Amino acid sequence: MAQDETGNAGAPRHWMRVALVVSLALNLLVAGVVVGALFSAGWRHMGHMPHISGAAGPMTRALAEPDREAIAQQMRQAYRDGRPGRAAQRAAFESLIEDLRAEPFDRSAIETHLAGIRSMISERVELGQGLLLDRLSEMDPAARRAYADRLEAGWRHHARRPRSD
Repeated sequence: MAQDETGNAGAPRHWMRVALVVSLALNLLVAGVVVGALFSAGWRHMGHMPHISGAAGPMTRALAEPDREAIAQQMRQAYRDGRPGRAAQRAAFESLIEDLRAEPFDRSAIETHLAGIRSMISERVELGQGLLLDRLSEMDPAARRAYADRLEAGWRHHARRPRSD
């Protein structure tokens, strides 16, 4: 066995193993955040679209209730029409879990799963933004100004909140 400069056998291997474990933990943390965002409604609602009020944060919360409900209905319809279906989301999640349990750990397989999940999230964001833009385009100037006022108030309220960083 190789000795390091201090005479300790295997010390570089030990640090390599620690670095790999820390790297794996960080990757799992990122995967957890991404998967949690995708399936934020919980296990019993896995594959269902999250509530519209959480979909775009302050931009959706600033909408008047009828506008928020209209966008929510359009998003639900888009998912009923196959964007990506519950079966595809469930399969992606189950494959990720299976590969997380596999030995040896296959980083490239997890990266592939995360890329697929990121793609599903990106599709949802793009759909939501498009529907929001459609709704804003349909508003009269007074309604759009009222929306801007609510958005500004929400943004200012958020900016005043104490941060933990």
